[in-house]
Amino acid sequence: MADSTRKQRLDDLEVRHAALTDVRQSLAAGSMTFGQALRRLRKQLAKLNQDDFAQACKVSLRTIRQLEQNEGNPTVETLNSVFGPFGMQVGIVERKRRAGCG
Repeated sequence: MADSTRKQRLDDLEVRHAALTDVRQSLAAGSMTFGQALRRLRKQLAKLNQDDFAQACKVSLRTIRQLEQNEGNPTVETLNSVFGPFGMQVGIVERKRRAGCG
């Protein structure tokens, strides 16, 4: 493998890691919605339009559109289908307590 190709792959991995870390942190902090996260990951990492991404995830185009617009009521299975390609899944995490709350 040529050095330039190897460097490009390392750069691509770093960009992917940084994007995934930012999305995870933003979701955990509540500063990004599932829809915003999905749209960013689809466009930045998967580099697919909504239709191609829907086909790859085996969900409808309507589902992708609704998710990205924070509409509808997706199942955990649907969320896992669309976030799975990025190594993510829906889970339960401990809620952060706000100051003054029990």
